[in-house]
Amino acid sequence: MKALRTLVRTVAVAAVAGALAWSATAGGTDAGPSDTHTRAAGAMKAVAEEGPGFLVEDFGYPDADRILAERKITLKRGDGHIVLATCDSVPGLMEVWTRVSEERICFKVTGTRGYLALEVPAVFSIRGSSLPAEVDMTVGGEEKTFTVKKNTWTPVGESVDPEGREHVLMEIRTGA
Repeated sequence: MKALRTLVRTVAVAAVAGALAWSATAGGTDAGPSDTHTRAAGAMKAVAEEGPGFLVEDFGYPDADRILAERKITLKRGDGHIVLATCDSVPGLMEVWTRVSEERICFKVTGTRGYLALEVPAVFSIRGSSLPAEVDMTVGGEEKTFTVKKNTWTPVGESVDPEGREHVLMEIRTGA
């Protein structure tokens, strides 16, 4: 049975390769062997010059401009495992409390690891999700890292700063 599957795969690959080779060299009827290579190279060049550019994933957060305008949260980029969520939509969300918003900011954490770069000013407390997390915050020119335990409120930023300075949440990392 395994030998039959290998044979079928080999035949399928050979058929696809043959079709691709035929389509690359086809295009006229009067060409001799030396013209075929020249025409195929020209056809490929034309397609490459006219085709669309490459799609490169920049991990930018979708709808970041709209979210900034509506909620005053700058979401930069992430791996898709920490996403903005409606609070109380599902249990176990990460909650961020800030003085500049009248409502809490919640994130759904999926997978075993996650990353999100963002900017949320004046953060003073974070409730962890079902995974432990580390958050990076800045104050002045300093960067500080806080460990947020899972399913527990953790004072961060200005609530633990001896001078009570306003801290900006810059990054969230979850998982092992």
